[in-house]
Amino acid sequence: MKIFVSGGCGQIGSHIIDFLLARDDTVLAIDNFSTGRRLHLPDQHPGLTFVEGDIADKETVAHLMGDFRPDVVIHTAASYKDPDDWYADTMTNTVGGANLISAAKNNNIGRFVYYQTALCYGLRPSQRPITLDHSINPDNSSYSISKTTTEQYLRLSGLDYVTFRLANVIGPRNSSGPLPIFYDRLKQLKGCFVTKSRRDFVCAEDLARVSILAADGTGHGAYHFSSGRDIAILELYDAVVEAMGLPEYPKPEIREIGADDAESILLDPQKMLRDFGEVNFTPLREVVNRAVEYYETHGVHGGYSHLKRD
Repeated sequence: MKIFVSGGCGQIGSHIIDFLLARDDTVLAIDNFSTGRRLHLPDQHPGLTFVEGDIADKETVAHLMGDFRPDVVIHTAASYKDPDDWYADTMTNTVGGANLISAAKNNNIGRFVYYQTALCYGLRPSQRPITLDHSINPDNSSYSISKTTTEQYLRLSGLDYVTFRLANVIGPRNSSGPLPIFYDRLKQLKGCFVTKSRRDFVCAEDLARVSILAADGTGHGAYHFSSGRDIAILELYDAVVEAMGLPEYPKPEIREIGADDAESILLDPQKMLRDFGEVNFTPLREVVNRAVEYYETHGVHGGYSHLKRD
């Protein structure tokens, strides 16, 4: 099978490509290195073609898609580096997404897999856990607005698609959110703060395995990729401290939840589990241990967040 992967050097895209190449699929990947790292993909592989480029460039996307003629598009590319950079978010998350969807339509591509943020439900969802029929209210950040717009275009397109609304995805190639931030600050002997919020942390490799099923034709429409369980951010912090083997416990500052943050966004995974089967979610401490091993070897790249930080 021929698969086009956007954001191929990012955390989610590169793990998906690992599985695709392992089963001898042919992959065309694109990344602009805004957050992705080339080291996440093999330098040379007979089944992989890599292009450094930007999905916001309509001609580039049209040319690549028209020449490659994939069976499936897996769209993992996303902009999230700076919560105030509305232009970058719009160009990648909305214009880039629209370019990929248009090119898929123009080339009669049979399947489109997309990744949406759970922030599409807003910071104060009325359900816990949130079901798929919850109202959409992505007015909390540039990231959520721009990501949700592309999901709406995908619904409008008429393409056969799967979109995964995501819990917090973490793993060895993680460049955003609290995991790399905690590691980087602790490595520099700096203090950390922890908010009183809770999140459902899921492993990128677990998501990649389910994504392969979606690429192969399982499911249709929107799904929650979630374990159905959230934990305190403090538990993630403690797991990072433990994995780093620090001689003493650096007690974090505990802060109230900010105006641009949510206490918890817990997703109901029942439709995903019904259609894709049970998922053996990797335990948190195992994921954190792998991530710390990666950071020790390759360093932290990013430490980005859609939240505004001091």
